[in-house]
Amino acid sequence: QVQLVESGGGLVQAGGSLRLSCAASGRAFSATAMGWFRQAPGKEREFVAAISGSGVTIYYADSVRGRFTISRDNAKNTVHLQMNVLKPEDTAVYYCAARNRLPAATTSRSQYDDWGQGTQVTVSS
Repeated sequence: QVQLVESGGGLVQAGGSLRLSCAASGRAFSATAMGWFRQAPGKEREFVAAISGSGVTIYYADSVRGRFTISRDNAKNTVHLQMNVLKPEDTAVYYCAARNRLPAATTSRSQYDDWGQGTQVTVSS
């Protein structure tokens, strides 16, 4: 099991930026695909971005492509989500997720084994 702790959420005006971080415990982080998901009030949790264990393969949701960037630092067991040009519709709780010891990235929520507690991102208009 991988323990995940998100940080970096907050309140920002539309057009602004935030950088989310996720610190992972456990070994074999470089063999673990990571993802970011978000859940707005009254809506289902949705895929945002994913990155393979090596960092070579990356996926984005259409709604964030070109504005968000996912990256990872395997030496520090961390994954980041740089969010630029934020919009009010980006407001949600953002969750970090891990595929336990599986390096292939995926957009499917059901394929992730471990989840963080979430961090709130609020974008005001």
